Amino acid sequence: MSETPRLVAFGDPVDPPSGVSYPLALRHPGASPFQAVFGILVGFSAFALLVPLFARLVLIVSHLFRGGDWAQYQQAASAYELPEGPASGQLALALLIPVSILIVRFVHGVRPRWLASVQPGVRWRYLLIALVVALVVLNGVLWLSFAAKGVPQFHSGQDGWVSFALVLLLTSPLQAAAEEVFFRGYLLQAIGSATGNRWVGVVGSAVIFALLHGVQNPALFSHRLAFGLVAGALVVVTGGLEAGIAAHIVNNLAAYGYAMFSSSIAELKTVTAITWGDAAWDIAGFAAFAAVAWWVGKRMGLATRSP
Repeated sequence: MSETPRLVAFGDPVDPPSGVSYPLALRHPGASPFQAVFGILVGFSAFALLVPLFARLVLIVSHLFRGGDWAQYQQAASAYELPEGPASGQLALALLIPVSILIVRFVHGVRPRWLASVQPGVRWRYLLIALVVALVVLNGVLWLSFAAKGVPQFHSGQDGWVSFALVLLLTSPLQAAAEEVFFRGYLLQAIGSATGNRWVGVVGSAVIFALLHGVQNPALFSHRLAFGLVAGALVVVTGGLEAGIAAHIVNNLAAYGYAMFSSSIAELKTVTAITWGDAAWDIAGFAAFAAVAWWVGKRMGLATRSP
């Protein structure tokens, strides 16, 4: 008589077997593919239900301080005409970190520290170095693209840019880290561990990441898919999320920063299409960063498999 597939693990958490790569960290003795299916469904439910509810709650609380007509306030915030707009969405997405931790612990029965890296845990020194590398490489490639196609028309800053900058500096890193923990962390590990193939996890999580960004033209979809593939590949070759988190933080802050001084945050939010040329330049930047981040990781002797 076969055992009923186990979906929830309430016992003591375990560690993955020795010598497994990051995408297979949930593949331990007694693990079942049904746990991955159940965990992914729980994660998607949180993404679809909990995140928008929390974003609305943040707006309700912030409206108590700002006052005025609720409908007008909500419309302006949702259009990112107010700093509370991006802040609410990014703080809500940050919930994906505790959600991922809880799924790994109670659905898969694995210690959540394996979400960060195969060390296990966050390798803070590498994360800080990767942030500097991303800042230099991604902005360097961006300015090379400006030299090739023309520098945008910059202005002195949109109305209230100081407030936007302060809010985004606080919330955007949380949002970027949360998306990496959920997509390149939990989803990549769940898909990879369920299939037994680390590259299926990389590709699967990247496709889901791109699709969940909503309406977008083929060039913008390819841009986001490429980022997911590059970040996922970095997880495999460096053994953790740090490089992907660094690239995501710098990419998002740069996008907001340049928008504040060339157009506006509200205009950036409405972007659903880019040119193939712009996509190619950005993908080149991701690839250049990945090469340097991988080289740095090799020089630092980062572990790429569980001890």
